[in-house]
Amino acid sequence: MSSDSEGHTAVRVWHENMALCLPLLVFGVMAMSPASRSEQPSLRVCADPNNLPFSDSAENGFENRIATLIARGRGQRLEYTWWPARRGFIRNTLRAGRCDIVMGVPSSYELTLPSTPYYRSTYVFVTRTDRHLAVRSFDDTVLRHLRIGIHMMGDDYANSPAALSLQRRRLGAQIVGYMIYGDYSKPHPPSALINAVTRGDVDVAVAWGPLAGYFAKQSRVPLTLANVSPAIDLPFTPFVFDIALGVRRGDTARRAMLDSELVRHRVDIERILRDFGVPLLNARAR
Repeated sequence: MSSDSEGHTAVRVWHENMALCLPLLVFGVMAMSPASRSEQPSLRVCADPNNLPFSDSAENGFENRIATLIARGRGQRLEYTWWPARRGFIRNTLRAGRCDIVMGVPSSYELTLPSTPYYRSTYVFVTRTDRHLAVRSFDDTVLRHLRIGIHMMGDDYANSPAALSLQRRRLGAQIVGYMIYGDYSKPHPPSALINAVTRGDVDVAVAWGPLAGYFAKQSRVPLTLANVSPAIDLPFTPFVFDIALGVRRGDTARRAMLDSELVRHRVDIERILRDFGVPLLNARAR
């Protein structure tokens, strides 16, 4: 297999796993009939109970806020199935028929039927403002002298898009890895990467924008976020993604309903995202 195809596969696998944590899924289908869907009094959402800024059991995440907005607009009760965002999440939630909607998946995610995207965001470089590092690109020479924190899924770094771009430039020795799953007994495990920048354990982090923006706002010292540029690191390592709501494949009626609600609440959804510090990009022309 060529290195280009290996890189493409690694990025695809990484984002299939990141779809919920940032968002992490494995999928199967158990579709309900249109009649049973229309009779449901509840908006049934699959979510992680410990995954801020996206969701938590106290319903303080931005995906919780958006789900509440949709449910109230439809006069429905909001009902959650809580499950850690790990491999098997979809098998134990959406596929098992316990819930019907996953609030944040990449629009290209093949294992769910996605709605129209409701935001577009990017990976960012995160640095302490007082360091004045001004990192914008993986080609910035300053990176050769910095400790670079990234999220990882396993014991190697090959499944992270940031790692692919860094290794392509022979910067693997600069990488400091932080597990995206982290210690689940503690609040919002992915925040450890941003906290490492605050403490000075790493000089710069490369993180998914919604996660970085939220925890940068909580930092005890000012942090600077800069969008990774360019949006696609050639030959194929994308850093910008459209995010949608996910339903079961074949559940076109529910998707149509959600598309309508996303249009109806567009202004309020954007306000929620901005309140949470999500770096928003203009939607891709369609």
